[in-house]
Amino acid sequence: MKGLFLTLEGIDGAGKSSHIDALEALFKAEGRQVTRTREPGGTPIAEILRTMILEQPMDPLTESLLVFAARRDHVVRVIEPALARGDVVLCDRFTDATFAYQGAGRGFDPAVLSMLEQWVQGGGRSAGPEALLQPDVTLWFDLAPELAAERLAGARLPDKFESQPVEFFRQVAAGYAQRAAGTSRFLRIDASQSRDQVWQQVEAALAGRGLVASRIGRAS
Repeated sequence: MKGLFLTLEGIDGAGKSSHIDALEALFKAEGRQVTRTREPGGTPIAEILRTMILEQPMDPLTESLLVFAARRDHVVRVIEPALARGDVVLCDRFTDATFAYQGAGRGFDPAVLSMLEQWVQGGGRSAGPEALLQPDVTLWFDLAPELAAERLAGARLPDKFESQPVEFFRQVAAGYAQRAAGTSRFLRIDASQSRDQVWQQVEAALAGRGLVASRIGRAS
């Protein structure tokens, strides 16, 4: 089977990660092999960089360079081999998050992010946009930043992004909306609903794209 690259995106508190188990079960019910991973992270090197990115203060350029360094190792060692095997790759965040968080949230130059994206996910400076490794489908868990802040309040000790003010997440949410505009790979999920209702949206969205046929019930 042809590999399928599916990513989950959304601001902190949107609840996207709580549906990965059910997504894995859904695709396995279709007879697919599944590789689950995340960003930043997914490899030993990338997980070390993840800790630095989430915990250490740094300027936006340093942060962006570390994110893309982690991504390069992740793409080469995990994502591309899994897709070549025909796996479904379920990745919790990918480059859309970089444009939303480092770009819109931190205010970093999107042109520089695009250049790094080309180098890390494409064939270098001489390759065209068609050479970029991009997700086939992105589930965008869209949630108002104010509601996300309520969900995060009182949760585990927040990392440096989760502890940002609501205004930061307004900018990140706007970054996601801009990234989603004009591309059909984004499937918007209304993350303000209950967990079961959100899962029903996910199933329906994937079935609507012809990516799944079976229905295995609600997320558990």
